Amino acid sequence: MAHYLPVSRVARLVGQSRSAIQRMIHDGELTAFDGMVDMAELLRVFPDVQWEDDGEYKRVEEIKAKAFGKRVFERTLPDKAVLAERLYELGKEFAAAKSLLLHYDEVFRFLGDKLQDVAEAGGPATADAVAGLKQWLKRELDAAPGEAERAEALLAQESVMRIMSVQVTVQPDGHEFFVEGSDTLLEAALRAGIPLDYGCSNGNCGECKARLVSGQVKKVHPHDFVLKEQDKATGTILLCSYTAITDVVVEAHVAGADDIPEQAIPTKVKSVEMFNDQLAALHLTAPRSQRLRFLAGQHVTLAADGAEGEYYVASCPCEDRHIELHIRRDNRGFSRKVFDGLRKEDGVRVTGPHGHFVMRLDSRRPVIFVAWEEGFAPIKSLVQHAMSLEIAESMHLYWAAGDSGHYQDNLCRAWADALDEFSYQPLDVGQGAAAVAESILARHPDLSHADIYAAGPDAFLKALEAGALARGLSPLGWHGEIIP
Repeated sequence: MAHYLPVSRVARLVGQSRSAIQRMIHDGELTAFDGMVDMAELLRVFPDVQWEDDGEYKRVEEIKAKAFGKRVFERTLPDKAVLAERLYELGKEFAAAKSLLLHYDEVFRFLGDKLQDVAEAGGPATADAVAGLKQWLKRELDAAPGEAERAEALLAQESVMRIMSVQVTVQPDGHEFFVEGSDTLLEAALRAGIPLDYGCSNGNCGECKARLVSGQVKKVHPHDFVLKEQDKATGTILLCSYTAITDVVVEAHVAGADDIPEQAIPTKVKSVEMFNDQLAALHLTAPRSQRLRFLAGQHVTLAADGAEGEYYVASCPCEDRHIELHIRRDNRGFSRKVFDGLRKEDGVRVTGPHGHFVMRLDSRRPVIFVAWEEGFAPIKSLVQHAMSLEIAESMHLYWAAGDSGHYQDNLCRAWADALDEFSYQPLDVGQGAAAVAESILARHPDLSHADIYAAGPDAFLKALEAGALARGLSPLGWHGEIIP
């Protein structure tokens, strides 16, 4: 009896990224059917993986979590009500499997009786043939399959995963994420970097309405928004109020840059991290009930005590209430406030987001990220967003810096250490815009199947874009943001 696993769960079981598994499927190394992989096929392709020991998977996840500035990976239990329902659903599956096995046992017993009737009704030759067949059947049924131990370990590991976290697929875009702990569907999606549409996130506005296509969910937070009877009849739920009990498919809208309204949010300073004399990272915390909605690559306006400034968000939208911005010292406006007087718990008003320098979520091609000086801030946000989504086939990061230096060089190298399909190359702006652009392009002679996201001065972007288009880059694959 075949047992199929979704690609995302296969990736977790073998300690690979989802994009790596999808590439194996594309290359014919692993066979899949409608996004599902047969357990026998998984055992064949990964003969050396020890399912009962996921230490390596945890190690990689911890490296990634530290590198992305997110919480260290941990498997938190759902609350007792959700846990009980997941265990109940799993118990129903095992009960059905046991019932089927008992039925097969009865069928084989019936077959044995019929074979005995045939032997008694026939001659000696028939009796010998039936005896040989019965011996063969007994031998085959008593013999354990060659992969029995690993198959049992795989089933046990997958069962634990399904209790701890369940998979959600978003239609029509095809995004996938896992719901862990006591997260709602909305919270889990946002942590995974998927910008599902929402408003208040506490059950009042109804902006996070979605249609449940398949699977089971449970209401874990009350909501004041009243669903119409027609909505209820078609399976409409509020993503901010429900969690998943089983693997589910939902039909929901993924927000683009034009879908996110401008917000004005009062935040508190968490810390001011000094990179050097000229650059600092400002870490802000949004209120629990009013996190900032934005897409990676966008910018916001900061204001404190009458001083204002426009800055790119350097953190990932998946980082919950944390907002990181990179501030250059210029002795005026908001910059002076940061370097001279801003302290922990001081208030900073954030208004935004603005801009369309955002990730194409429907692309699965290799991505080249290019930053010039502080253009690294939006690029950092985009890189982390791409990592959380696991949508890019491969990622290459180039960062050209001068006197201010590659102020988060260790972070970039940590990314390269954490992911096999990620490379990082620091460059020197002293070479000039044209030379830096040419040094990047020389490493990619064919760009016909790639996307480029670049942030820097106009002259540099023009040189890079012209060279990239000459090497086959589609105009739709170019994404540039001018940083004065």
